[in-house]
Amino acid sequence: MDIALSPEDTAFRDAVRSFLDTKFTPELRAATQRQAGVFAEAELNRRWHRILFERGWIAPNWPAEYGGTGWNVLQRYIFESECAAAETPALPAMGLKMCGPVLMRFGTPEQKSFYLPRILSGEHYWCQGYSEPQSGSDLASLQCRAIRDGDFYVVNGSKIWTTHAHFANWMFLLARTDPAAKPQAGITFLLLDMKTPGLNVQPIITMSGEHEVNQVFFDNVRIPVSNRVGEENQGWTVAKYLLEFERGGAYAARIRSLLERTKTTARTERAGDGRALWDDESFRRRASELDIALEAVDFTERRVISQLSAGGNAGDASASMLKMKGTETMQSVTELALDAIGYYAQPDQRPSLGLGANQSPVGPDYAATITARYLNTRAATIYGGSSEIQRNILARVALSL
Repeated sequence: MDIALSPEDTAFRDAVRSFLDTKFTPELRAATQRQAGVFAEAELNRRWHRILFERGWIAPNWPAEYGGTGWNVLQRYIFESECAAAETPALPAMGLKMCGPVLMRFGTPEQKSFYLPRILSGEHYWCQGYSEPQSGSDLASLQCRAIRDGDFYVVNGSKIWTTHAHFANWMFLLARTDPAAKPQAGITFLLLDMKTPGLNVQPIITMSGEHEVNQVFFDNVRIPVSNRVGEENQGWTVAKYLLEFERGGAYAARIRSLLERTKTTARTERAGDGRALWDDESFRRRASELDIALEAVDFTERRVISQLSAGGNAGDASASMLKMKGTETMQSVTELALDAIGYYAQPDQRPSLGLGANQSPVGPDYAATITARYLNTRAATIYGGSSEIQRNILARVALSL
C-alpha cells in the first residue's frame, strides 16, 4: 500500500485547508459545534452547501461531465478527511452521494438533465424511503405497495426512520409492484415530489432529543411512471447499487477529532480529589485501545483508497468492514467522551443545542453535545445496514460461508 502524497497532492491538501480556514467561519464553527445529529440541521446544511457549490466542490464524487469536481480517488479522500478533521457540517448524503450516482447509472437522459443540476445547487433536498416498520435491514421484506394505474403508480403504506423527511422536497423510495414475486424481485425504485397529495410526515423524536427522523405515510399517493428509475420490478438492482454509496466512507478523521478532544478534557477536568481523569490508568488504557482501533480503521480506509487509486475494486467486504468497525469505534469514543465530562453528562442540554437554542449550556461549551451525541450514536450500528447484516455479508463474501 502506497498513498504517500505527491507534491501535487500536498498542494491540493493545502488548498483545501486554506479554503476551510477562510470559508468555515467562526460563526459556522460555533453553530456546527451545537449539532448532535447524524446530519446538521437543514438551515446550516444549506449555508454550507451553498459555499461548497459556489466553489465547485459540492460533489467530490461526481464526474466533471455532470458538474462534479472530477477529482481522483485520493483527492476525494483528502477533501473528505480535511472536512472531517475541521468538523464542518455533516451534509445529508441522500441526494449527493446516493440518488445522484444512481441517476447517473440508471436514469434516463430527461431524469439526469432535470434532477442532477438541482441536486448540485441544493434546490432539491432529498430523503430516503427504504425502511418500513417491519422492514429495516431486511429490506427485501418491504411491503409498501405501488399499483400501476395508467401513467401513474398509486402508492400505499409507510416508511420509517426517514431522515430529514420534514425538510426534504423530494424522496427516492422502494415500493413493491409485484407481491407474488420472490422477496428481492417485484420491487421498483421511484422518485417522489414531497408536495404530492396523500403524503403525511409524522415526527419521531429520538432519545437524544433531536427531530431528525420521521415516519412517512402514503395514502393513494400518485407518482408518475416517468419518475421510475430503471425498469419496473428491477428496483432491487438499483437499491444494491445505491447501498455501495451508503456504506463505507471516511470515518477515521472525524472520530479522531472527538477522541483528541476527549483526551484534552480528561487532562483538564478535575475530580473532587483534585486529580485529573487522565491520571486514571484504566481510562488511559481505554483511550489507548481506541487509538489502536482507530488506527485500524484509518489503515483500512487508506488500503481501500490505495486499491481504488490503482484501478482496483474495493468490493462489498471492505465497505461492510468499514461500516461495521467505523460505527462501532465511533460509539466507543462517544462512551469515553461521556465518562470524560463526568457530572456534566447529567443535565438536559437540549435547550442549548441547535440553531434555535437560546440558553447557555450547563458547564463548559465542549460538554454541551456529548450526551446527546452519545445517545444519537447508538443508532449508528443499525442505520445503513446493521452490524449483524455487515457480518453476514463478510461471512458470505470474505469467508465463503
